[in-house]
Amino acid sequence: MESPHGAAVSAEDFGLEGPRGRVFRNVTFSAEPGELVAIEGPSGSGRTCLLLALTGRMRTTEGHAEVGGLRLPKQAAAVRRIAALGPVPMVSELDPAFTVAEHLGERALLQGRYGSPLRALLRPRAERRAAAEARVDEALEAAGLDPATLPKSGRTSVRDLERLEALRLSVALALIGRPRLLAVDDTDLKLSDAEREQAWALLRSVADAGTTVLAVCSEAPGNVQVARTAPAGGEADAEEPATAPADDEADVQKPAAEKPAAEEPTTEEETDDAFAEARRA
Repeated sequence: MESPHGAAVSAEDFGLEGPRGRVFRNVTFSAEPGELVAIEGPSGSGRTCLLLALTGRMRTTEGHAEVGGLRLPKQAAAVRRIAALGPVPMVSELDPAFTVAEHLGERALLQGRYGSPLRALLRPRAERRAAAEARVDEALEAAGLDPATLPKSGRTSVRDLERLEALRLSVALALIGRPRLLAVDDTDLKLSDAEREQAWALLRSVADAGTTVLAVCSEAPGNVQVARTAPAGGEADAEEPATAPADDEADVQKPAAEKPAAEEPTTEEETDDAFAEARRA
């Protein structure tokens, strides 16, 4: 099977402002299909909101962006159909009680029913099952995860996975749909230096195979395009890889709901509500 063709991503004066202030502004950058882009910044600086906005999960109020020729925010629904989320807290998370096999089976079933053309549903059941298994095997290989190496193989619960293994599983689940854009949050969270290198090698391999990758992190590796976010009141910028001149700029303030609200929620309930909007998108 041919590698998926990645989606070009560009933004011009992309921003979001709500009744209580500004979330992010002046995001301007471009990425070619199959490129790896790191969204770098400290926790709480709004980097996840920018990631969700670029995948059509949060509606912005300033400027515009394009993903695969689809304009944001006007064509957000279409962008969601070609963009897949890896792990994003409160939006796209693994269920710790599920096993690896259960997660893979559920995603393959949903993909077969809702993510495939109608003619695929008319094929014989055995043929559909074989196609689903092929998708899963392909995604696992791309993510570098072999269930046979886990403590209980596919019956291993998510709660028993190491952090890097959980990241690989999340990426595999996203790739089952063969997206043109993959978005990953907290790429380097709770990883050792060696594990961090492996995580970035994984995302680089996904990008090299043709899928554009946006990855949130606290510290980006070299030789990737970087968009930096800053805490409220701070400055932010973006830059190309070390071999290219810097021409991007980003100023991301605080997380917000899809219905714009630029001040960080003051209660745990408000925080949950904000990301519930993105989950429902």
